[in-house]
Amino acid sequence: MGIVFTRLFSSVFGNKEARILVLGLDNAGKTTILYRLQMGEVVSTIPTIGFSVETVQYNNIKFQVWDLGGQTSIRPYWRCYFPNTQAIIYVVDSSDTDRLMVAKEEFHAILEEEELKGAVVLLYANKQDIPGALDDAAITESLELHKIKNRQWSIFKTSAIKGEGIFEGLDWLSNTLKTGGG
Repeated sequence: MGIVFTRLFSSVFGNKEARILVLGLDNAGKTTILYRLQMGEVVSTIPTIGFSVETVQYNNIKFQVWDLGGQTSIRPYWRCYFPNTQAIIYVVDSSDTDRLMVAKEEFHAILEEEELKGAVVLLYANKQDIPGALDDAAITESLELHKIKNRQWSIFKTSAIKGEGIFEGLDWLSNTLKTGGG
């Protein structure tokens, strides 16, 4: 009976797999967010050198999440992971105002990549728990998100440490992917 119910549930709601890249500058909180999604808790992390890949099941979508290191020397290699990507989660350290211009430049360079033209974009304005962090409206302005006209995108205020805003963003992403975005 369980198998029949599972098949019925899948046929009604569908099971979808999605390849997602988690990108952003180093120390933005990408790995902390990934482990929050994977294990539901904060895990002490070190800078990601290269990449890590995890599978996250959420809302009938199996996300294959690629967490790519954000150091300057690693960013040119991001493009090796672009093929077959349905969504990008771009993480911004909202408290790192000194590097917002670099975050904007990297973000817009990603949007110009041919292999990512159809990818949906979820932005996390992370580290909202830090005093002086810019809110999502200020991050939207700093990253010039109003210039994005050719794809679906949304921004969410998050705190990876506290677990705030992450699942709301993932809800938006899974709903967008289910309805044909990406």
